[in-house]
Amino acid sequence: MSRLFSPLDLRGVRLRNRVWVSPMCQYSSVDGRPTDWHLVHLGSLARGGAGLVFTEATAVVPEGRISPEDAGIWTDEQAAAYKPITDFIRSQGAVAGIQLAHAGRKASTYAPWRGTGSVPEADGGWTAVAPSAVAYSGYATPAELTVDQIAELVTQWAAAAQRAIAAGFEVIELHAAHGYLLHEFLSPLSNLRTDTYGGDLAGRSRALIEIVDAVRAAIPEQTPLLVRVSATDWVPGGLDVDEVAEVARELAKHGVDLIDVSSGGNSAEQQISVGPGYQVPFARTIRERSGLPVAAVGMITEPAQAELILTEESADAVLLARALLREPTWPERAAFELGDEISVPEQYARAVRR
Repeated sequence: MSRLFSPLDLRGVRLRNRVWVSPMCQYSSVDGRPTDWHLVHLGSLARGGAGLVFTEATAVVPEGRISPEDAGIWTDEQAAAYKPITDFIRSQGAVAGIQLAHAGRKASTYAPWRGTGSVPEADGGWTAVAPSAVAYSGYATPAELTVDQIAELVTQWAAAAQRAIAAGFEVIELHAAHGYLLHEFLSPLSNLRTDTYGGDLAGRSRALIEIVDAVRAAIPEQTPLLVRVSATDWVPGGLDVDEVAEVARELAKHGVDLIDVSSGGNSAEQQISVGPGYQVPFARTIRERSGLPVAAVGMITEPAQAELILTEESADAVLLARALLREPTWPERAAFELGDEISVPEQYARAVRR
């Protein structure tokens, strides 16, 4: 058996393989609720053979949405709407995961095909909040969070995690990457606070650790807790992989089970060196220094490439996004190319290559 199609155990959950669906925003929710689009989109990826199927970034509060059309789980009604989706994902042998998120200063923006910049209140937008009143280039200036508001957010993340468990999700991920709220706290480019939530790395990581503690206490012991990070801001003087590895070491002490390693998204000044597997070295560094399993993302497109990442012990799993949009059955092709067996629904068995 290839490494890619060997199972991975995280706490009380077994993932059938190490091909995972990265969270991908669909901008197709209604008042935060998933629709039939999400059932078909996520269901097709589960049917295609992925081991773990993540939902898109799912806001823990209304003002945490990236756009007015983004997903949320701040109400029980929203959670209930996810249950048919998680049930179907499970019926296909995959595990349903949810990425809990808050967009911070990058909230209240347009869906990509609707325009750019911040959505005005007259068009359904709202005032974004952030660690500091520093705007992302081209967006409206956010309001700086008070200490009391941060404490309230900690409670809201925990409540969202409990709703996610009730909705049938078996894996929880916290979004601390791509320039959204928790990344904004971590980065000195966006966190200019002088209180206990700013300053040195310990201060800048305080909000993330408090949320990790609250979520870990709110979910079952057997539920894996993951954190997605941006390993670097790709900007001189910004967050770098050394700091993120230090944060990951600390997260290991607070019940985090795996680090999902991405990069960038917090500055329009970023200079990213893009290429196949360009973020894999960051994953390897964080894996080696934190002692935690990691998942690698970013231009992983070919089965042999994914297998090499795992066999070289740069990561413990890979997350695919665009490759799966182009080819939802990518895991089936990968298994064929790597000489592995993969189960498919009986309805599709006649099409399996032998």
